Amino acid sequence: MKFYVIAGEASGDLHASNLVKALKQLEPAVQFRGFGGDLMKNAGVELVTHYRETAFMGFWEVIKNLKTILSYIDLCKKDVLNWRPDAIILIDYPGFNLRIAEFAHKNSFKVFYYISPQVWAWKSSRVKKIKRDVAKMFVILPFEKDFYKKWNYDVEFVGHPLLDELKDIKTADLRLKTQKPVIALLPGSRKQEIARMLPIMLEVVNDFPDHQFVVGAVNSVEENFYRSIIGNKNCEIVFDKTYSLLSLAKAALVTSGTATMETALFNVPQVVCYKGSGLSYFIARRIVDVKYIAMVNLIVDRPLVKELIQQELNYSNLKSELNKILFDEPGRKEIQDGYKELKEKLGGAGASEKTAKKILELLINK
Repeated sequence: MKFYVIAGEASGDLHASNLVKALKQLEPAVQFRGFGGDLMKNAGVELVTHYRETAFMGFWEVIKNLKTILSYIDLCKKDVLNWRPDAIILIDYPGFNLRIAEFAHKNSFKVFYYISPQVWAWKSSRVKKIKRDVAKMFVILPFEKDFYKKWNYDVEFVGHPLLDELKDIKTADLRLKTQKPVIALLPGSRKQEIARMLPIMLEVVNDFPDHQFVVGAVNSVEENFYRSIIGNKNCEIVFDKTYSLLSLAKAALVTSGTATMETALFNVPQVVCYKGSGLSYFIARRIVDVKYIAMVNLIVDRPLVKELIQQELNYSNLKSELNKILFDEPGRKEIQDGYKELKEKLGGAGASEKTAKKILELLINK
């Protein structure tokens, strides 16, 4: 049995790798090939292209790099036709994957989608194509099943895979230079967003001399890139030890994305940060229909954690909000109580195993 798996950024790589491992446990002889990252490769996927080549953040940035993205889509289509998988498994990454889903459907490949595109946030009419092209959608957010039900599309809610990732985690000793309370800086996984977010986060370092700032870095970005931004600021770097870092952190400044959920599941009060290009944000404001940008806030349906977006993300506001989540004990408790509610809404553990079993069941009984 052969699966072609496609993920387009760090969190997709993580969840895809766990799904691959779950499928291998059930069917040891299964083969994998696709687009993704180091975790997928380590799990046994033969990589055609690494996601660092195809990951662009923001509407305008995608438009500017559309020629590059389309060339990789063409490469993917040709590779699928040559390899002839039994099924294609798509992980989020809608701009790329929805095009592949349409191509796969036209060429009679069965498509499974794990982790839904955020069609509930913008351009919900895409559900029509998803219904046509995707054999089964596996969703990880509690409100998504009801959303798709409105479109008469039966999807499977499997719970959030981060619950599995964190369930048995053993956090390593980071051996930081000091014993001061830790403030984690999570500026994202793409060079583009790191270059935009990290300098702003670093502006407050000198205002909290009794704390140790630590950047949670990713191995797909070279150390010199981080060092060039940090300069002589009193800030440490740890690579691919985000969970160990969060296990020590008293507070965190987090770029909007999966890391906001990870931070919440580690019970760390956070400030969510986002700053895109002016044009990308202008476009997003007109087509995205959500009350919040942080998934934490979307799931609990209220502004549990502070969001600093675009012009609001500045030195003065960041310093003020960091002060609050460090020293306002009632405020910290309110956030952490909200995190408990979040975990209850996310469903039980076992997302990867549930999805793997259902995929194999649907293939065997086709």
